[in-house]
Amino acid sequence: MATTNDLKNGLVLNIDGGLWTVVEFQHVKPGKGGAFVRTKLKNVLSGKVVDKTFNAGVKVETASVDKREMQYLYQDAEDFVFMDTASYDQMHVPGPTVGDAAHFMLEGQNATVAVHEGNPLYVELPASVELEITYTEPGLQGDRSTGGTKPATLETGFEIGVPLFITQGERIRVDTRDGSYLGRA
Repeated sequence: MATTNDLKNGLVLNIDGGLWTVVEFQHVKPGKGGAFVRTKLKNVLSGKVVDKTFNAGVKVETASVDKREMQYLYQDAEDFVFMDTASYDQMHVPGPTVGDAAHFMLEGQNATVAVHEGNPLYVELPASVELEITYTEPGLQGDRSTGGTKPATLETGFEIGVPLFITQGERIRVDTRDGSYLGRA
């Protein structure tokens, strides 16, 4: 249990049987009436974001979420198999739990897996990853960075838009949050 004074970004709360992560919070002291805390909460499993207001000093139930550094080993049917880098234990994470992170994961790559009571909640990748382009149309003379974009297939099989001057076989940096091209690696 924690009070509303202990709230901080990233803290996971157990509200009405659901796990919610604090995205942002603000302590408000109006001139009239009692103080309160205005929060923006994100559901850990569904990703739904809601605004919730707590009276100041109210106790809220926190959930213990263990974030572990794990190495992605391989995909087994719908599941992704990760290995804990500290204990070498293997964990099967369902495909829907991995979500869009699957588009940017290579075998042997490290990721952070959040676990609550033995159940994986989500997989967190670094903000950007380096991946190789396995296929894209060849660039033409005169293609410049301001021209536009063309589709390119990454070594994970995911397709993104890249500038016209990028060629097949190049390594690029990709933003894992929205799948956008960041630059050459």
